[in-house]
Amino acid sequence: MKLEGSCHCGAVTFSVLSSHPYPYNLCYCSICRKTAGGGGYAINLGATNDTLIVHGKEHISKYQALVTEADTGESKQSPAQRHFCKTCGSALWVWDPRWPELIHPFASAIDTPLPTPPQRTHLMVDSKASWVPLHKEDADKIFSHYPDESIAQWHSRNGLEDVGP
Repeated sequence: MKLEGSCHCGAVTFSVLSSHPYPYNLCYCSICRKTAGGGGYAINLGATNDTLIVHGKEHISKYQALVTEADTGESKQSPAQRHFCKTCGSALWVWDPRWPELIHPFASAIDTPLPTPPQRTHLMVDSKASWVPLHKEDADKIFSHYPDESIAQWHSRNGLEDVGP
């Protein structure tokens, strides 16, 4: 499925091909919540990085969060790069060099109508802000940390892996 997106002010527009466009993955981690989640979470989609076409690249800035290693307590910069519009601040996508073939646009930046997911995954709920209610449907899965399946595996399990362009 071709996804088209933009920032709020229109300085940045982009398109990308996605075989995994269902906005099901609600992330409550402090990074997503604070950089892209006004409702207390952000929703990342899955797409193919080499199909990304961007207009207005000069208006993009990147942010790499500091993360604390659980085993050592040491803080270090995450390799994940969160792209946003430096004019209006809109969160656009996340790209991580550990998985260079993937890109994760924020559902909030997508202008293309997205399909309705049959269920949702709530992840990183141990990081959820106390004021954020967890609206869980019967079929939803909840994870304290990361889920037990990838975005591609979730789409496959739900029979949604063949979303065309």
